Amino acid sequence: MFGEFLNIVFKSIKLDKSLYTDNKNFGEASVYFAGLIMILDGIAGAVAANTVIKTAVAMSGLTSIITWLVWAIFIYVIGVKLFPEKKTKVPFKKVLTAVGFAHAPGLLRFFAVTPNMMIPIIFLTQFWIFAGLIISTKQILGLKSNIKSFGIVFLSFLIIAFLSISFVMSRMNMLPVNQIS
Repeated sequence: MFGEFLNIVFKSIKLDKSLYTDNKNFGEASVYFAGLIMILDGIAGAVAANTVIKTAVAMSGLTSIITWLVWAIFIYVIGVKLFPEKKTKVPFKKVLTAVGFAHAPGLLRFFAVTPNMMIPIIFLTQFWIFAGLIISTKQILGLKSNIKSFGIVFLSFLIIAFLSISFVMSRMNMLPVNQIS
């Protein structure tokens, strides 16, 4: 079981597209493996950030689960419901699992042990995760084009970024709507 988990992590880090085409990687335990990757990714991000600012490790694990669900929902809705290809018939669980697997490069954030290493490692792993999401989206949705896969992931990212910024700004009473009296 642990060997299977490590195999998934290493294939994801290598950006191996066979990870997403082989149905044995989407068995009963796959969603749990994906969830574990996401929790460890959140903890790794907290550990990396703790070199500069204090971050709650448990909260980062919980936040990563929410992020995982949000990414999967947007990729599913955009790729399967709004802009599907003719043979795009994939269940949400498979999208959820693939999104979790694609976040395995984030585990490398555990190596950001000094403030000087934090920013480069976080940026590198974030781009690596983005590349993994593009590959996973193309493979599980059966897309013909890398550009369409990129578009689905990028549009999902833009929506998530907009919602995140709106949420943070609303908490800071900085939205222009809050200034209207």
